[in-house]
Amino acid sequence: MSIFLCGADRADITPEIGTCLFGYRPDLESNAIHDHINVTAAAFSDGVTTFVLVTCDVCEIDNDLAERAVREIASSTGLPESSVIISATHTHSAPNVAGLEGWGGIDTEYAENIFLPAVKKAALGAVSNMKNAVLGVSTTKSDVGMNRREILRNGAVVLGQNPFGVYDPEMTVIAVRDEEGKGIINMVHYGCHGTAAGENREISRDWQGIMMDRLEKESGVITAFWQGCCGDVGPRNTNGFTVGCGDIKYAEELGAVAAMDAVRAYRQIKSFGKKEIRLFTGKVTLPLKELPDLEDIEKRIASYEEPEKLINIDRLRYNHLVSVAAAIKSGKRDSEFTFDASIPVVGDIAFLPFPFEMFSSTGLRLRRYAPYQHVLSLSCSNGTNLYLPSKGEILNGGYEVECFLYGHDFNFTDDAETIIINEYLRILGA
Repeated sequence: MSIFLCGADRADITPEIGTCLFGYRPDLESNAIHDHINVTAAAFSDGVTTFVLVTCDVCEIDNDLAERAVREIASSTGLPESSVIISATHTHSAPNVAGLEGWGGIDTEYAENIFLPAVKKAALGAVSNMKNAVLGVSTTKSDVGMNRREILRNGAVVLGQNPFGVYDPEMTVIAVRDEEGKGIINMVHYGCHGTAAGENREISRDWQGIMMDRLEKESGVITAFWQGCCGDVGPRNTNGFTVGCGDIKYAEELGAVAAMDAVRAYRQIKSFGKKEIRLFTGKVTLPLKELPDLEDIEKRIASYEEPEKLINIDRLRYNHLVSVAAAIKSGKRDSEFTFDASIPVVGDIAFLPFPFEMFSSTGLRLRRYAPYQHVLSLSCSNGTNLYLPSKGEILNGGYEVECFLYGHDFNFTDDAETIIINEYLRILGA
């Protein structure tokens, strides 16, 4: 293998104090900066195929904004849009670039003046700085996350800690160096919500930031985090919840545990080498359900007395009903949901980006069936379409399932998880 190149760059996207933080309430204003948030990009090339992975310390990125970011990165770097993947780390202590109904609109001033310029700068810097490189990878077991779909005695599912639920304990650390042994970038992959601090008011990367800073200090190399299948996984906080109830100390506490895991995996890397690069592309198609009965929908809409005061999931549910009623009356509906997927592979590492918050069962199943040793599913990538739960969890209900049911004008079929798994395997030729 003659050519294996890698480059990395970072840009600061920390907003001013007073900026609203996204993930809980639309009016949660920041009052301090606990740690700076960033955009980090890693570019890989074999001289023929080049791609760039961009990770942003925000919760989620709106579909249109993500498309624009990809388009502008492609234009500035000369890469095709299919070679650009932009992901969110899913911290809930960063500005709103998701614009989710019920959680507040996109902070357009922040998006235009800070977020987008930084994304382009980091991506262009990574592509421009590529050099001959070698790569090593290691995994370790980490209990930083746990299933957050707690089942109450009456069978109801709430956000909490479920010690019996599925989660993926595998943390992957990738280290890339130049041929002289100088570090280029460390990449950490793990699936767990960035909610250890809860409804805190400090700008922060949450537990991931503590982990990244420690590994960066250990190695002296830019270190960044890529979010895994976090849909049903939250931080294993010592308060018995997967949110910190507004206390940033829980993020610090759990981040220290994550740091020990990441450093352990990093120190285990002994073998470095040049890697083959491939990029698989294709279109993913998910079928949508038939529309429900109009009379039932209108009764549910009429049951709301003051819908203008609704926020979060209640607002999402109401707007869904209104949109469905309008679709039924117009006679217009979509029968399928499609998006373009790009799957970069570096050696025996496959990066599978999803524009959803994927459940941990998805990542585990893909790891079982995809023909690579390291199969890294990336939630919140190239846009956001909320949660994509497994069929069994849809039956159990709960917050994530409600987002799945009410976050779109037209509902996905209940077997969407199995379909999307097989769509990605098809694109990989597996």
